[in-house]
Amino acid sequence: MKDGEEAVATVRSVVAGTDDLIKDITIRANGAMFTCNVGISHHGWPRLTGKPPPKELRPFREIKGEKHTAVATPGDLLYHLRAASPDLIVEFEKILLEAFGDSVTAVDDVTGFRYFDGRDLLEFADGTANPDGAALPAATLVGDEDPAYAGGSYVVVQKYLHDLSAWRAQTTGTQEEIIGRTKFDNVEKPDATEGQKSHKTLCTIQDADGEHDILRDNMPFAHPGTGEYGTYFIGYSRHLWVTEKMLERMFLGDPPPLHDRILDYSRAVTGATFFCPARAFLAALGD
Repeated sequence: MKDGEEAVATVRSVVAGTDDLIKDITIRANGAMFTCNVGISHHGWPRLTGKPPPKELRPFREIKGEKHTAVATPGDLLYHLRAASPDLIVEFEKILLEAFGDSVTAVDDVTGFRYFDGRDLLEFADGTANPDGAALPAATLVGDEDPAYAGGSYVVVQKYLHDLSAWRAQTTGTQEEIIGRTKFDNVEKPDATEGQKSHKTLCTIQDADGEHDILRDNMPFAHPGTGEYGTYFIGYSRHLWVTEKMLERMFLGDPPPLHDRILDYSRAVTGATFFCPARAFLAALGD
């Protein structure tokens, strides 16, 4: 988001009109699925809303482990789009950026796709631990602990690039030990109680209140002509600290310095945190 009152006013107006932009697309979609979530960063929040930030909203914190780093990268706004076909995505982006004009600069634009039966490009099923049913809103939507922003969600995004040649050089057994699940039938392997832990175990957050879940809405992306293969991590949570704790355990290790071995094959090149308010909150920004 550019500096200056005029640019901020334009962005505020466009963000407030998100529902109208969505209708412009869905009316042409013939019932096909299209969703749009809008996230605002800690840096962009006061300029865009003029209100105190949600209780846990803060900039993405770089996590520097002994071998790998979760980098922090800039970004004021996040538009997370999902659709049944790419034409809806392209058309929405086109009208959105036309509305923003020169008030914003796009810093990252990633197009994901569904890879076979919901697997990532490491060929393991992704998001298998996601909450569902009544557990989904309980894990992802802010409640009475922050009533001004109830119904919103914290979202952390990271762009990971994979070294597929190195990954495929590993045996299936080694890959399964790293992930913590069997590759073909997706059965959980026993958790290690000490020493090196799997990706699954490191990303399981428990305390006296029980296990804390997040919604992983990850998508694979690829540009085979340039050898780029990756996963775009998108984690929605009711409490930002849960996602932060997962990343700390991955990059620092539990115990340190036994980092998540998936990072030996997947490198984080972006990292940002946003809050996605309820749609009514966004619409009220135009009042």
